[in-house]
Amino acid sequence: MNSFCLAATAFILLFCLSSRRVDAVEHGKNIIDIHCHTAGIGAGGSGCFVSPALQNSWKYRIYLKAFGVTEKELQKEGDSLILRRLSEKLAASQRVAAAVILAMDGVVNDAGELDTARTEIYIPNEFLAREVRRYPNLMFGASVNPYRRDAIQRLEKVADGGAVLVKWLPSIQHIDPADKRLVPFYLKLKELGLPLLTHTGEESSFTRTRDELGDPERLRLPLSLGVTVIAAHAASNGRNCGERNHDRFLRLSQEYPNLYADISALTQMNRLGHLLRLLNHKELHERLLYGTDMPLLKTGIVSPYAFLFRLPPAKLLAITGIENPWDRDVALKEALGVDDVIFTNVAALIRMPARIAKLISSKSNGGRQ
Repeated sequence: MNSFCLAATAFILLFCLSSRRVDAVEHGKNIIDIHCHTAGIGAGGSGCFVSPALQNSWKYRIYLKAFGVTEKELQKEGDSLILRRLSEKLAASQRVAAAVILAMDGVVNDAGELDTARTEIYIPNEFLAREVRRYPNLMFGASVNPYRRDAIQRLEKVADGGAVLVKWLPSIQHIDPADKRLVPFYLKLKELGLPLLTHTGEESSFTRTRDELGDPERLRLPLSLGVTVIAAHAASNGRNCGERNHDRFLRLSQEYPNLYADISALTQMNRLGHLLRLLNHKELHERLLYGTDMPLLKTGIVSPYAFLFRLPPAKLLAITGIENPWDRDVALKEALGVDDVIFTNVAALIRMPARIAKLISSKSNGGRQ
């Protein structure tokens, strides 16, 4: 490459990065990530665990690297290290102010107790609720398997502990959202004002799944009872009963105004085209929520260059050059057509702790109180 080409490339890069900084200042730091994961191996008495099958999988090392930790570091400092690293990286973001960190309950046996033999990953509510209070930019997303013997009491406890939502991953927790035995659980969710964030579509992050439980049609029961339901990933992959899950989600969204969806994971290379297809439904924009599915953003499955034929080279270069994963994700989704309404919907949906509301207000006003 000759000197002229080098100079031209440098000029384009500097121009694009300068534009990005201006955009960040203009927009302010007021975005909430509603879909952010943590993990743990039980270090420091956390109570977390990862199944032997998942630890022996090639995915395990990738996840540790994406979280920015090693197994040795976790053994030395405890599982709370992952939350500290998440908070620090989030604090460095110019656009995203806070994130909902998700607990993960396990599979439950016939006696209504945790079945560790069939559970792939477990992140207890008690550990997460305690740890997120230490950070000004993290919120508690609880997880309660409704088949637990004391599920209602657990719901009340996590609500008292500051939970802003309840998270399910039915295909690995073996939860059937359409099971009529769950009606009391749903009514308690509604009473407590806790949204249900539940995975929809296929699941590929674990070693075994029951993907039929991710069928969005199974959400009719909680929706009919008035529960606020958030379909994680907008059912963007897989099929059930001969239909695309996404089409089944769209039909439900027309019937139930209490059905929302997050846009996490929709820029992954295994979901190309899904975000653009979803954004075509303008009537849904006020019910779409920003999320990242962190740490998957940092596993190599998301790249701006996957959109080489949709975005101009200068824009791709600028986005690729953004170091912070949240800022890079926001910039990519903005370039693909995600509007300000979608980026700010989360704040209007969840009951934010006072410390988070204050943080959002401060960051939105350039740090001025």
